[in-house]
Amino acid sequence: MGDFAIFYEWLMFAVRWLHVITAIAWIGSSFYFIALDLGLRKTPSLPPLAHGEEWQVHGGGFYHVQKYLVAPEFLPEHLTWFKWESYWTWFSGFMLLVLVYYVGADIYLIDRTVLDLPQWGGIALSLASIVLGWVLYDSLCKSPIGQSTTGLMLVLFAILVAMSWGYTQIFTGRAAMLHMGAFTATIMAANVAMIIIPNQKIVVADLKAGRVPDAKYGKIAKQRSLHNNYLTLPVIFFMLSSHYPLAFATQWNWIIASLIFLVGVVIRHYFNTRHARKGNPHWTWAVAVVLFLIIAWLSTAPKLPGSAGEEVASRAAEPFLAAGHFAEASLTVQTRCAMCHTAEPAWPGIYEAPKNVILDNDIAVANHARDIAIQAGYSHAMPPGNATEMTLGERALLVEWFREGSGQ
Repeated sequence: MGDFAIFYEWLMFAVRWLHVITAIAWIGSSFYFIALDLGLRKTPSLPPLAHGEEWQVHGGGFYHVQKYLVAPEFLPEHLTWFKWESYWTWFSGFMLLVLVYYVGADIYLIDRTVLDLPQWGGIALSLASIVLGWVLYDSLCKSPIGQSTTGLMLVLFAILVAMSWGYTQIFTGRAAMLHMGAFTATIMAANVAMIIIPNQKIVVADLKAGRVPDAKYGKIAKQRSLHNNYLTLPVIFFMLSSHYPLAFATQWNWIIASLIFLVGVVIRHYFNTRHARKGNPHWTWAVAVVLFLIIAWLSTAPKLPGSAGEEVASRAAEPFLAAGHFAEASLTVQTRCAMCHTAEPAWPGIYEAPKNVILDNDIAVANHARDIAIQAGYSHAMPPGNATEMTLGERALLVEWFREGSGQ
């Protein structure tokens, strides 16, 4: 079990690494093509059916890009499809959701002080909510509301606010924030897989068959691509939020999540307006700063239950509570770690418990057994710089306790 715990940690690291790499590729291509599309110019030299062109310079070379709203008169043999970045970003993100929040549902997904769910119940609600997000969004886009950009965005924002609140009534604060990211990222990836790429394939098939493609397919794909562009920054925030308790562990975390969408929208509006050469709406930065200050102020609200040591033992923690070396292990953790990992850290410069992990009581220590063993037993990552002078014997004790609780 000890060896498996190390393997599992490296598995999560590898999947997270893949997720970051593919996300960079997807976000980069998304930002690039929206900027390219907005910056296209009509010139007298454009070939027939071409909508616009742009000259770019990068890496010592010049690039001449032309866009066709429907398609050119002839189809080149080689086409570069931008889809695998989004597919692998979503797949690797879902794998992380499984590895961290589903396998570790008792501690990371389910908060028994919020809603006492069985593991399968929490996982089922998680999956259902993610699917629901796409169904609602896609239905809205295909409804009469989808014809109005403003109306669609207002309704979608209302849904996102409702989901932000709903997630906090079911899951841990950390999981609620992460699920807002998964909820939104699934919409984005499904846009690519279910709308953008199929529409492009229809156009290609029509060209090969000698038919004139319908321009509506390109229009629909462009709308979904623009939505993805505006949703990108909030998703990145949610993916990073698990490192910052001030974002997910306060009672107004659902409002914080809602406001983050507005911050992302105004920032992207600034860049999209500039790329379209329609001015420099500097006011967007003032709005973003004001919203961010409101978010910071909301984070000063009282912490959620469980953030102040009011923890309930998870089902997975019970074997660690019953292990023979538990009393010694708990004393070691509370002596060496709890000056930072507590509701009111006493260590200079530490104002919030890192990742909101509280270790100042027996139940909390048992709940975080695996993390403690990895961070302070198998490795010397904690305490940072061994500031509290944890001995090798104490680290060995934590490993032994973890092995006992794991059934070795």
